[in-house]
Amino acid sequence: MLTIAASYDLEQDATLPDHGLCLLFIGGARPDREAVREFVRSEQSLSISFDPAARPNLKLVGSEGADASKLAITEDRQPDWLELLSAGLTFDLKGFAPGVPIRAPGVNFSFDFEDMPPIPGFDVLHLLPGRHLAGGEASLPVVAAMLGLARDMVRHFPEVEGVIWPASQSVIGRRFFESSITAWLEGGAFPALGLTAFRETMDGGLQSLGLSYFIGQELRIEPQLVADKVAATRLGIRLVNHLLLLGTLAREEHVIAPDGARLVLVPSQNGKFIRVQPA
Repeated sequence: MLTIAASYDLEQDATLPDHGLCLLFIGGARPDREAVREFVRSEQSLSISFDPAARPNLKLVGSEGADASKLAITEDRQPDWLELLSAGLTFDLKGFAPGVPIRAPGVNFSFDFEDMPPIPGFDVLHLLPGRHLAGGEASLPVVAAMLGLARDMVRHFPEVEGVIWPASQSVIGRRFFESSITAWLEGGAFPALGLTAFRETMDGGLQSLGLSYFIGQELRIEPQLVADKVAATRLGIRLVNHLLLLGTLAREEHVIAPDGARLVLVPSQNGKFIRVQPA
């Protein structure tokens, strides 16, 4: 697996909320509504809980003498989204063909690609938690259900090349995404590589990106522990799994590194970071 850092200066789509993920389809291969319906029919645990296209067209009748043509409300084209029910939770899937294309968010990290893929060349579907989940979008049960649904879409649509997880500014190749999400859902470790990423800081430390989506804090491994960047990244991944179970860190905690070294986790004064230091 290759991890490559790069940067795209893309205009962010203001309609994309902070939550959810983007499925990247080969250009021109974005599915239409019927293709998504076929996918839903192929999954026993999945159903369509709301289809806005099933609503009848509305038409207001004006008073006598009014210009009725100006009062007519019709839908000339079908809405390009569906509400899906999975694991008892609802998710919105948006961006079907032939509707207005969704612009992908910018990315800075890639996983399972030899080179940073040309993000602007992909077609995008956006999958996000339904409105009734507002406030709980980042809870692990909701994230697991959404990622499981995305995993099933990757399996069903061979045209999917990868998935963008905006919280970590990362694009994840289809093979690594499918395997890592499946392993997690079957009881394995949280897929920290991809759902979080690590970047070097100006002073030589290592800092996570994406952990704050779950616990409101990012991890910062101090420079004296980053002489071996591969080992430091492995430590970061292990600590991400630990902190997801622990939650937001409010006070110091002592831990043992994989090599037996004693470390201390210290919340920063502003509460936005967790500093990893030698004990």
